[in-house]
Amino acid sequence: MSNATLDGKSISPEDAYEQAAKILQGANFPLVAGLGADIAGAQAAILLAERLRGAFDHLASRDSLTDLEVLRSAGVFVTTPNEARVRADVVLLVGPGLPGYWPAIFDRLALDKETVHGGRTARKVLWIGPKRNEAKLDGVEIETIPATEAELPGVLAALRARVGGRPVALGGAALKKLDAAAETLKGARFGVAVWASAGLDALVVEMLQGMIAELNATTRFTGVPIGGRADATGVLQASAWMTGFPPRTGFGRGYPEHDTWRFEAARLVESGEADAALWISAYDGEPPPWEEADIPLITLGPPGAAPKRGLFIAVGKPGESYDAVEFAQETSSMVLRRASAPAELPSVAQAIAAISAKFSEDLPC
Repeated sequence: MSNATLDGKSISPEDAYEQAAKILQGANFPLVAGLGADIAGAQAAILLAERLRGAFDHLASRDSLTDLEVLRSAGVFVTTPNEARVRADVVLLVGPGLPGYWPAIFDRLALDKETVHGGRTARKVLWIGPKRNEAKLDGVEIETIPATEAELPGVLAALRARVGGRPVALGGAALKKLDAAAETLKGARFGVAVWASAGLDALVVEMLQGMIAELNATTRFTGVPIGGRADATGVLQASAWMTGFPPRTGFGRGYPEHDTWRFEAARLVESGEADAALWISAYDGEPPPWEEADIPLITLGPPGAAPKRGLFIAVGKPGESYDAVEFAQETSSMVLRRASAPAELPSVAQAIAAISAKFSEDLPC
């Protein structure tokens, strides 16, 4: 298996780096996208976009920007998973597929264990809109509130209304179930809501945070967001401290400008504004959504993820092939992950450095 290919044919890594440099240096507005990388890789990618006066975007930026939009416009209550594990006597799970977004969710939150906050107490767990057979956990009784993805916003709105003592257009068993859930939430000593913005839109997250704010008038309630895939939260934080902005930022005017519409990767490619793209997906080799677009494409991904078209350079998986710092969902902090299966592959940062070393001298540093 070759570590570098061009349109599916093997080439040497040195030739690949040189070809990548020519493509990027020859572009008027190159795009650095995907950014599925550890913190060092993200920093190198953002610096490359700045040097080339291009733009950068993360493959899961939509998910990160959903929570960020609510934070910027309305404010949020959040805590760490460890705090929830120790203190939460009531846990509200919102939306389907949460174990898919965070496989360790049940183990990390210890829903089958008693809380130690204010004396040992069995946790109460509610789940709005789980998938069929998803809300089953040994040793845990989960009270479910059925809702399809389309119904979820309305059900959450009704629950918020009942928490606030406001009327809803429901009756019978449905109203009784909502009222019981509302009383459980209001009776919490320390409640936690858990959601993944990958399955929700900003208005739903804002509504959830509005309910949390109302609950805090009489008790303590907060949230645990599940971040996006491919180190989306880590890349967002790296972007913030480097540029002052999250992904979907461009350097066309010589300084960073953030615009969630202008600098969305797919839009830049489809509109023809970007005339070359570097796609980075070191975790699982996820292809770009515009893989078939007619644009010079360079891909950095794990071995075996080479696309049929364009230039491919194999890189190691962060935390597996090489030591890497990344955002850890389980602690809501940056951690160093030691390589679990070291491999003779460049890191994302090393591959970008090798490409940059091939730039001609007339490109600004």
